Amino acid sequence: MAVDLHLHSNASDGTDAPRIVVRKAASVPLTAIALTDHDTLSGIPEAMAATRDLPIELISGVELSVDHGGVKIHMLAYFIDPGTGPLQDRLVTLRAGRDVRNHEIIERLNRLGYAITMQDVLQHAAGDAIGRPHIADALAAAGMVGDRTGAFRDLLGDGGLAYVERDRLTATEAISLATESGGVTSIAHPLTIDPGDSPLRSIFEDLRDVGLAGIEAYYSEHPPHIRTQLAGVAADLGLVATGGSDCHGSGKPGIEIGTGRGDLVVPDSVLEELRLRRP
Repeated sequence: MAVDLHLHSNASDGTDAPRIVVRKAASVPLTAIALTDHDTLSGIPEAMAATRDLPIELISGVELSVDHGGVKIHMLAYFIDPGTGPLQDRLVTLRAGRDVRNHEIIERLNRLGYAITMQDVLQHAAGDAIGRPHIADALAAAGMVGDRTGAFRDLLGDGGLAYVERDRLTATEAISLATESGGVTSIAHPLTIDPGDSPLRSIFEDLRDVGLAGIEAYYSEHPPHIRTQLAGVAADLGLVATGGSDCHGSGKPGIEIGTGRGDLVVPDSVLEELRLRRP
């Protein structure tokens, strides 16, 4: 059987409610999923409740944007329960930083002639982790861009006219906080990393040495041969080859829960390997 350890709901920038994500996953069928919304665990209680009458397990997780020596990395933290704790408490400050950034982005857009307000943005957000995808949706709803992709390409992506940097944990901090909170970490979609002059493998090694558990080898946008190569790298470095679809509902068209673009299979043995890495 298969699992999907990288899913988003409308608690952050996905479009389906957490309970809908769970129901769709159970119908695939999958044995387990991880809900990994950006900077928030607020969707976990609803998702957990939805599993009570379904033959599927929910792993509580979160996706973080971190920095490692100037290199931006997305990191997934698993087995992080809602409530208080070292990482949980830092999520509160990260979301506050998002709010500051959102207002700065909107101000830049306004100066560029895109007349949207925070109230427009909030109409497209259901959870507490509001960010650039919601601003993109507001722009699209107003007819100012075609869709999220266009908004990121022209305005909101790195280097875009309205792009604003955000506060990030360092990768080492994120790993430490997740470990102190009883969790484990994996690098998300590693081929989206721009390592600069550093070999990607050296980044994996650096972070393994401070407690990283895995790298996301099985990913929707990785061709099969790349998945195999990354799984081999993970094994060589003593890391778990993790995986997930990164499904956002209609926020990322064509990517489905459990199967990605139709050919993704994440073996359920991955989850058991991650459990063995828990502190």
